[in-house]
Amino acid sequence: MLTILHTVRHRAGLAYLPAGGLDSEATSCKVCEGVGLKKVYMSSLLRRRFVASFFATVSLVCVPAFAQQGQVLSQFVVERGVDTVALEAYAPNIIRVTISRSKDKAIAAPGYGFIATPLSAGWTHEIKNGGDVYRSDRLLVDVAAPQPPHFTENDLELGKFFDLSNDPREHITVATPQGKVLVDLLGWSLSEPANLDEKHPKEEPFSPVGATFGAPPDEHFYGLGQNQEGFLDHRDHLVNCWHDYGAPGGESVCVPFMVSSRGYGLVWDNPSKTTIQAGFNERTNWESRVGDRISFFVIAGDSTDEIYSGYRALTGPTPMLPKAAYGFTQSKQRYDSQDEILSVARGYRDRHLPADTIVVDFLYYTQMGQMDMDPVKWPDPEAMNRELHAMGFKSMISIWPHFAVGSRYHDMILKNGWFVNDADGTPTNGRHVDRVGPNLDTTDPDAARWFWQVIRDNFVKKGFDAIWLDETEPDAPPDNSYFYVGPGQRYYNVYPLFHTASVYEGSRKESNARVLILARAAYLGAQRNAAVFWSSDISSTWDALKRQVPAGLDFTASGMPYWCNDVGGFQNLPAEHHPIYRPLIDPADARDTIGGYDDYPELYVRWYQYGVFQPIFRTHGTRPFNEIWSYGKQAEPILEKYLKLRYQLLPYIYSLGYQSYKTGAPYMRALFMDFPNDPKIATIGDEYMFGPAFLVAPVTDQGATSRSVYLPAGAKWYNFWTNERFDGGQTIDVSAPIDIIPLFVRAGSILPLGSAIESTEQKQDIVKFRVYPGADGAFSLYNDDGKTYGYERGESQMTRLTWNDAAGKFSQDGAQVSTSPSGDLVEMVKSKTSK
Repeated sequence: MLTILHTVRHRAGLAYLPAGGLDSEATSCKVCEGVGLKKVYMSSLLRRRFVASFFATVSLVCVPAFAQQGQVLSQFVVERGVDTVALEAYAPNIIRVTISRSKDKAIAAPGYGFIATPLSAGWTHEIKNGGDVYRSDRLLVDVAAPQPPHFTENDLELGKFFDLSNDPREHITVATPQGKVLVDLLGWSLSEPANLDEKHPKEEPFSPVGATFGAPPDEHFYGLGQNQEGFLDHRDHLVNCWHDYGAPGGESVCVPFMVSSRGYGLVWDNPSKTTIQAGFNERTNWESRVGDRISFFVIAGDSTDEIYSGYRALTGPTPMLPKAAYGFTQSKQRYDSQDEILSVARGYRDRHLPADTIVVDFLYYTQMGQMDMDPVKWPDPEAMNRELHAMGFKSMISIWPHFAVGSRYHDMILKNGWFVNDADGTPTNGRHVDRVGPNLDTTDPDAARWFWQVIRDNFVKKGFDAIWLDETEPDAPPDNSYFYVGPGQRYYNVYPLFHTASVYEGSRKESNARVLILARAAYLGAQRNAAVFWSSDISSTWDALKRQVPAGLDFTASGMPYWCNDVGGFQNLPAEHHPIYRPLIDPADARDTIGGYDDYPELYVRWYQYGVFQPIFRTHGTRPFNEIWSYGKQAEPILEKYLKLRYQLLPYIYSLGYQSYKTGAPYMRALFMDFPNDPKIATIGDEYMFGPAFLVAPVTDQGATSRSVYLPAGAKWYNFWTNERFDGGQTIDVSAPIDIIPLFVRAGSILPLGSAIESTEQKQDIVKFRVYPGADGAFSLYNDDGKTYGYERGESQMTRLTWNDAAGKFSQDGAQVSTSPSGDLVEMVKSKTSK
């Protein structure tokens, strides 16, 4: 009887050991060759060890060149024909799959964005049906014995004219121990290297690479960065996963992390331009423009939060932001002087309106890249920031990565080779060559360190608290350019990761003050750089507002908890716009702001209401004025109402931020995350959960005074404004006059509500625990100093709030949040009707 032991390990091919003796030459292993395994030799010591153990019963042994008996390492490698397949464990529920024609590429480490190290504990290997099975208590990875393609007679005729591969096709399934298939890899492809362009002699030959996965009819796909085409579920859509400022509907941003309704996440490890054809013909195809392998991670999760915990483990945690970031950020394009900034800040304080951050947008300098402030308009930035700080404001300043010819740093950067450059070393220029200049290449660690130092010396030391890193795609698409890390075609999407890291890592090395970065593009792992991402320079239209909702939900579903948009849109308003329906806000007294855009105050109010329930609440745009008193007497009290509501909810929102830090999960959540057993929610992209309590349904149609809202099954729901209670699993028509955004609270929720404050510099007391009965509930109320990284060392306070519905009992454990007895703070919501 012929017995074969196939154990294949890291950096090892298979050794053929004949039963004929220690020194016999292995010339063939029919079983191994039948599944495409190659021949290498093991050391004489290892050969003796295995012969001693198995000689009596084994005629032929195939083992790795350095594995020891009983040893299971994190990477399992098998060579099959021309392919090398590597499986690498990172946790019992996380596996990396890599396939290449080059063994060195197959066993190489993951690309940019990943920080985790492999962990093999609990994984074992066995042979089954001629294939290899790698298993843990959470996953079963089956690398089937490769089968050569079956060619029909018609195929053979086609082969006279087309290249038909004779290579075996890899078939790998990732399933649960109970047999539920999560990922079904049906095959992979590596095209012939493309011809080099004579204009780009530095470029290495490149090949498109791709993979095909099974996609059952009931599977839905979320995430994949930012796409503003107006849909949430990517099934039956083509997704272009790359940074594209000119994409339809608004800028696209690539974060190649997809979450499936079947209980897994897939992280695609390739930074080149990538397309995903999701669910067409029961297949999902991934293809990257440049590559020499396919490499992807599968994260299994019994809940979506477990999937995000896996993404966090692979790419890093999302730090807590300064507490001020969770309040309100006032901005426009642009405040033109120091006096104007201070005037707006005083306007908020004189009206006793809450606000925390005010923004200095671009064009404050004498020349792009000069890293100065025009002394005519900004005579004393340090004094300005001192006055802002005294009023409880933080300041943010916009910094572009461009350095114009003639600016004070340009020649030094050029000499050091720190610009993104063409093949001949010439700096790559963007759309505004003469006035803007080329991009700094912050993938170069020396350039990145210098960039932080010049920001620190010119702005942070003058009192600016936060940095807006604009143009982080970069602005000039890098297709035909070169980064320090390599060709732009190969590393098309990585610049935002490096660029945001330059400021975050530089600051962390020198200061304990929390970092806040606003950035326009992202990539895998960029969330660990304390960055808030925004949806770029969107139009100021109802259509743009409507598209923001699913765009933001997919972006946060990509493992990036902090996303926002320009409330009101960015682009110039049209000179004249007359809506179909009579505007719900009279525009007559807002003409200085809106010109002839009759329905813009209505649009702004609706957008502002939605902004309150975004992770970061920030207004911006190209309008003469952009403060809440700028949109007319009818709009102002509504805007004030929602601004104050944001601050009332700060204890709740700040606690959600901490949970995102701990788990990696977002708190602006598409419904699929919390209601996986409700089939009706799969494609709903115009409503969402904001933390565990709120269901938010923005109004995005002009003239609308009601909208239909689906209440997910498995819960009871309270109308936040009326306290009416409804059963889940139904669609209802909800009244939504101009001062109301449809808002529901899940039964069992506990809302900690804060006292009125004008900024987070003031102490905010908990004035109420609002309880919505109808189910048991719990909430972890979190607090810390809001300014430092002491929370990483446990310097924080946590209070566990619980509600026992059957007993009608509220309790709290942990840090005390009030000197009043907890019962004095509890407000029990009484439903007006029960439906």
